[in-house]
Amino acid sequence: MVVFQTDPCGIICIVSTYMAVLYADYAVVVHFVIPSMSSTLWGAANAILFNILLFLLTVSHLRAVLSDPGIVPLPHAGIGYPDMQLEPKKENKEAGWSMCMKCDTYRPPRAHHCRICRRCIRRMDHHCPWINNCVGEFNQKFFLQFLFYVGLCSMYAISLCVASWIVDPHGSGANRHTRVIHTVILIVECILFGMFVMAIGCDQVSAILSDETLVEQVKREGPKRHKQSGMAMMTEVFGRSPSVLWLCPLQSNKQEARRTVQFVV
Repeated sequence: MVVFQTDPCGIICIVSTYMAVLYADYAVVVHFVIPSMSSTLWGAANAILFNILLFLLTVSHLRAVLSDPGIVPLPHAGIGYPDMQLEPKKENKEAGWSMCMKCDTYRPPRAHHCRICRRCIRRMDHHCPWINNCVGEFNQKFFLQFLFYVGLCSMYAISLCVASWIVDPHGSGANRHTRVIHTVILIVECILFGMFVMAIGCDQVSAILSDETLVEQVKREGPKRHKQSGMAMMTEVFGRSPSVLWLCPLQSNKQEARRTVQFVV
């Protein structure tokens, strides 16, 4: 299911993200690779590889933006006030089900209400304006892929920038001044975005391994189940495909496709 939130802050962040990506591609290819490496296959290879990484970054970002993060379906008929006073059936209560007064429905364990999406999200970690969506059970892997490729592209762009100055340290007058300006802008952009996604990525991996989302950490709810191995936790997020494919955003989201949520209250 494709979702898109109309939050103004999120839309501004998405536009800013793609403006930064387009600028990085323009600066790297036009001002660093072509002037200093165009005469070699090494330059063509770097330009192609950099654009492949940007393509994977874009795909993972779009999938994080447009994928259903785990929205809890609303009942066909709202739950009346008398029904709200009743507790869920014993088996559901023991399983951790709760009542959301804003959505007017019961929600499964570890689901929380997002005030921006205005819905309850399964295993909600947080709402991220950079993807204009919640990070939840069914799109967390795309969010992690996006963070990984932003960090990788940032490091790669800086390395190509430095390599271009090593290969062609002088250049021509006007082009040299232009390249200096683009060098400063690109490096500042890459450092800011690189450090930002590194910090978020470490938090995300830590949350996955500890089996405790950011919302649960803030609410001090503690782990919801017995501790499992780190590989089991990562497999739960990325799926049962081989680990070498965990960073490929082109795979179908089988985890979401095979979900069957039953609400018995």
